[in-house]
Amino acid sequence: MRVLALFLILLNLGFFAWAKYMQPVETAADPRPMRRQIAPERLRLVAPAPSAPPAPLSAAGAAQTPPASPTAPTPRPQPIACLEWGSFTLADAPAAEKVVGSLGLGERLSERRTEETASWWVFIAPQSEGRAGALRKTRELRALGVEDYFIVQDEGPTRWAISLGVFRTEAGAKARLEALQAKKVRSAEIGPRETRVPKVWLQMRDIEPSLKEKLQTVVSRIPGTELRVCEAGR
Repeated sequence: MRVLALFLILLNLGFFAWAKYMQPVETAADPRPMRRQIAPERLRLVAPAPSAPPAPLSAAGAAQTPPASPTAPTPRPQPIACLEWGSFTLADAPAAEKVVGSLGLGERLSERRTEETASWWVFIAPQSEGRAGALRKTRELRALGVEDYFIVQDEGPTRWAISLGVFRTEAGAKARLEALQAKKVRSAEIGPRETRVPKVWLQMRDIEPSLKEKLQTVVSRIPGTELRVCEAGR
């Protein structure tokens, strides 16, 4: 019996020693959790983000899609009340009106006649033969395709000169001279000339911005003319 009791005592002591010093530590239970943390004082609790409210249900039980906000319509560009193109001599106006008429303006196209003070002109100086020299020059002009001219017959130093156009500005006269030189007219020149001449402006009403761009292209091809907004009362 003593041997058995002694054996049981030794067995209990061995189990106690094994449980105390030799049993492995469970990984799930860390006896020193705070020491194993990095900067534990910086830990903070974060509240969960609020969730979106559920979509309302229709009578059939299906979630209803919220209506999309209406898109504002793009405003339509407003037409220009009145534009006028000019100015033209009485001889040039029909050709210009034909060009504008091809744009389909119909009754929106009209004429405004006025008198302007011309300060510059393009001309061919009087020839030594007088009237005969002027007629010879006009035949040369027609051969070069120039039809817009007249022979000055008033008494004075410019009698029997050939006028090829009168203009309000020197720039307009220079543009006309360049166009004549492109047709091989070599004897033309420009100079000051104060006179009143009848002129024509072509007026166009209710012009869309896209049509104005086409008009500007046409105007750029005809030297000495301009496209502008009609003045009040005209």
